[in-house]
Amino acid sequence: MVFGVQGQPGLSDREYWLQQMDKLAHPVIYHLAQDDLKRSMPVVLSRRTDNAVSRMKASYLEAFGRTLCGIAPWLGGEGGPAKEVALRNQYRTWVLPAIAHATDPAAADYMSWDAPGQALVDAAFFSFAFVRCPWLWEHLDTATRRHVVDALVSTRKIRPGFNNWLLFSGMIEAFFCRYDLPYDEMRIDYAVRQLDQWYVGDGLYSDGPLYHNDYYNSYVIHPFLTAITDIVFKKNGGYAGLLIKLQQRDERYALIQERLVNTDGSYPVMGRSAVYRGAVFQHLADMAWRRQLPGQLKPAQVRCALTAVLRKTMEAPGTYTKDGWLTIGVYGAQPGQADTYITTGSLYLCSVILLPLGLPDTDVFWSSPPEQWTARKIWSGQDVSGDHSID
Repeated sequence: MVFGVQGQPGLSDREYWLQQMDKLAHPVIYHLAQDDLKRSMPVVLSRRTDNAVSRMKASYLEAFGRTLCGIAPWLGGEGGPAKEVALRNQYRTWVLPAIAHATDPAAADYMSWDAPGQALVDAAFFSFAFVRCPWLWEHLDTATRRHVVDALVSTRKIRPGFNNWLLFSGMIEAFFCRYDLPYDEMRIDYAVRQLDQWYVGDGLYSDGPLYHNDYYNSYVIHPFLTAITDIVFKKNGGYAGLLIKLQQRDERYALIQERLVNTDGSYPVMGRSAVYRGAVFQHLADMAWRRQLPGQLKPAQVRCALTAVLRKTMEAPGTYTKDGWLTIGVYGAQPGQADTYITTGSLYLCSVILLPLGLPDTDVFWSSPPEQWTARKIWSGQDVSGDHSID
């Protein structure tokens, strides 16, 4: 690691985040660049797995697509301190062959793109990485671009569930739209219109016909819906009438998310997929990276809140194996927390908390002095404005 020992005193918040990013992403990106991820990555399944053979095959695409999605904004950045520039350049030299190996049918690490079910999910996260980081697409050679397109087109045979999965199909088509490739407008429009029908109020969507008290509004719904509609709007002006509503909902859910961070960086653990750790806050991180935080939230207080979450979740004893791979759990190794579909690869969605690394170190998110977040203000006796619904 470039930035030293985990939790080393004296690091700036950004240096600490880079340290955590490197510790998390290195094994996945490095081994895939060498075309030996399948040989190197241990795959642990949920004790209650619903299909061991299928889940094993899917785990590698899960690990890569999710890791790439989280570090994509940083990969697309430029400049910064010499150590960070060197680290980014190193990852850039790895990530391009990693993409090539993941999508080339002749490679040892070619991934299961058309496997029933799970492949659609992680092909979407993979697509989202290209949306978040145009540098990736711009620097692929012609053959690899063709392989990427072929891999993503193959997922069209997978029928999404009638829930947040509609957005996975929509994101893949939005990727095609973004890069002027033939795309299925209906898959996008169906996802956008249906999610709008599932809006239940106060910045929250149900995940299908019924509301679930979990974090899928952050894992998928808000970030995907915002990115998809933004791409289409820039392409042809579509969804202009919806964008204002989406912005209001995005801002409200960001306020809710910030208040979920407890004084010590812990947060309520509830609902499915709890082992995604800091991915609980993908939406808040995404809003910070896109400089779309509501006026009530100072970027520095969000930085400090997310840093506390990183420390709480990633420094817990047992979070990593002795060889540096993530273990199943929220706070260390807790295999009992795993839903039936969880594998080692699933866990790497926690990388999306790192999205603000895509902001330059000079941005106020990083350069402003530390600020207490809402929970710390309240529980230290400070007077804080009340919280209110937008609907």
